[in-house]
Amino acid sequence: MLLSDYLFNESKKIWDEYLKHPFIVEMGQGTLDKEKFRDYLVQDYLYLLDYAKVYAMGLIKSDDVKHMKFFKDSINGIMEDESATHIAYLKELGEDIKTLQRHNIKLENENYTNFMKSIALTGDIQDLIIAVLPCAWSYYYIAKEMKEIYKDKLENNYYAAWIESYSCEEYRMCAKENIDFANELCKNIDDIKKEKLKEIFIKGSLYEMAFWDMAYKEMS
Repeated sequence: MLLSDYLFNESKKIWDEYLKHPFIVEMGQGTLDKEKFRDYLVQDYLYLLDYAKVYAMGLIKSDDVKHMKFFKDSINGIMEDESATHIAYLKELGEDIKTLQRHNIKLENENYTNFMKSIALTGDIQDLIIAVLPCAWSYYYIAKEMKEIYKDKLENNYYAAWIESYSCEEYRMCAKENIDFANELCKNIDDIKKEKLKEIFIKGSLYEMAFWDMAYKEMS
């Protein structure tokens, strides 16, 4: 069994709960409060800046040229492609893009990024890729399921562009590259390492859930 299959099976209960989360459900139905979405986008934009730094640590820790290229390309994808969807929505919602970094990062967001940065600093690149994997993979999983579940509600849905950006072929390939890289990197691990990586992956998945909770609760 591939490591990714094992990790997915071990965390599937958490991932299934993503699809029931009111933030996700209301996006799919097109009823989510736009101010909540704006606040989420700001926090996710700040998150992506630290997320890119974790991949940068992978680049620093890599000795293999192929691994270095993977991390370099991933950083470019985060900073350019993924951030573009956020910026397009935020401009439409009246946010000044030049001042986004002046926003305060919320506790749940900071806890998540600190977790990943800690793994990146203290672990090896196997630990690192598993720490970042729940984000890249779960967003594709969520958007792909949303596209099917809410297929009759996407026309004129304000959030259809978000769903499309994370369910499109380009993003599917991005998620697949992360999954394939993790499987290749971890193909010869022993059972002790496998259990360690499982714990990292589950924690990351729980931090993803906490991020959705943060996004939905009343704004402070």
